[in-house]
Amino acid sequence: MSVALRNAQRAVVVRRAPLRRAVCVLRAALGASRFDVGLICAGNGLMRRLNGTYRQRPEPTDVLSFPFHQVAAGELPRPRCRDEYNLGDIFLGVEYIHQQCRASGEDFDSVLAVTAAHGLCHLLGYQHNTKPEWQQMYQKEVEILEELNQLTGASLRPLTTGLF
Repeated sequence: MSVALRNAQRAVVVRRAPLRRAVCVLRAALGASRFDVGLICAGNGLMRRLNGTYRQRPEPTDVLSFPFHQVAAGELPRPRCRDEYNLGDIFLGVEYIHQQCRASGEDFDSVLAVTAAHGLCHLLGYQHNTKPEWQQMYQKEVEILEELNQLTGASLRPLTTGLF
């Protein structure tokens, strides 16, 4: 199915084609190729508002995921009709990510792909509120990023290496 990518900010240039390709590979690695996903590239203002509304943290952040289905970690949704073949939406805080990359010297496009992988895992029920949840999510991110690495020659790793 499709990856609908919308750039809702003007602060940072986003290379859409490589990001879309990465999300398609990551979605396939999760076994969810037949599901649509929305990907919104957002600035700090929108991310601040969304983070404040949904997480009571009125500050910009790197990623927010809004699943269409509620599933246990690693389960695929069981749609009953065509309209339900949707994983949900991922808001990438590209302005925030770009600022972090400038400060750390990391490659912006690589961090976008890794952050999208994190968001996709959230759409499929993975969480990181406890150490066991984080370990499960981290392993899934390693697994799907390895598939992307094999196709692209990159060496991407999850961003949440030392969370717990």
